[in-house]
Amino acid sequence: MICIAVANQKGGVGKTTTAINIATALAATGLRVLVIDLDPQGNASTGFGIDQAARVHSSYDLLVGAASVEEAAIASRVPRVDVVPSTVDLSGAEIELVDMERRAHRLQMAMEAAPAGRWDVALIDCPPSLGLLTVNAMSAAASLLVPLQCEFFALEGLSQLLQTIERVRARFNPHLQILGVALTMYDRRNRLSEQVADDVRACLGTLVFETVIPRNVRLSEAPSHGIPALIYDHRCTGSEAYIALARELMGRLPRPERAAA
Repeated sequence: MICIAVANQKGGVGKTTTAINIATALAATGLRVLVIDLDPQGNASTGFGIDQAARVHSSYDLLVGAASVEEAAIASRVPRVDVVPSTVDLSGAEIELVDMERRAHRLQMAMEAAPAGRWDVALIDCPPSLGLLTVNAMSAAASLLVPLQCEFFALEGLSQLLQTIERVRARFNPHLQILGVALTMYDRRNRLSEQVADDVRACLGTLVFETVIPRNVRLSEAPSHGIPALIYDHRCTGSEAYIALARELMGRLPRPERAAA
């Protein structure tokens, strides 16, 4: 199973929207996808239509060892996409993890115990912080997908994120790689969006995906219906952009062995 953390410590950059729609696009190609909602807000769970009553086990249970990945995973409305949901318990997890053994590797331990061949790809939706939850995701993941909003302050946050990645590599996961940076909320009418995109490409080069995700009202509407935008309106500009981004992303992934039918 290829494990990808969707991370950026800045909020409102499109992490959850990216995780939901990339997972849906990958599943459409026949891959079996696991989405782990590691954000206490639980937006990825809601975006896949997972009701609160259905969240018997959660990502919190994975971290504290109270449930396995197989026990916590719930089938979503999207074929071939399962979700390990988030609950409010996760909001206090960072405090509880402090005194636990291998506190930065709790998610990794749970993932390693997952049944072989059940899923091809796992996407971890991280919280908007660089705390223990995000460190757990980075320790468990082979690579990072970084959504970056096309605004000035996003550039300042990027340097902090890159420093954290280096620290995680040095202490916890030397194999962690940046799969790519996805430019989100791009507004072609706004010259600042173009300038930020140019600056990021000048800094990170080919790490930045060619596809940019535009501002699109359909992307914002979809979560209220409990379905990804790719299903809500697959012809809108936002959905088309995520399909193109998923195609690029797949080109950078090692070819996983398909799970047995």
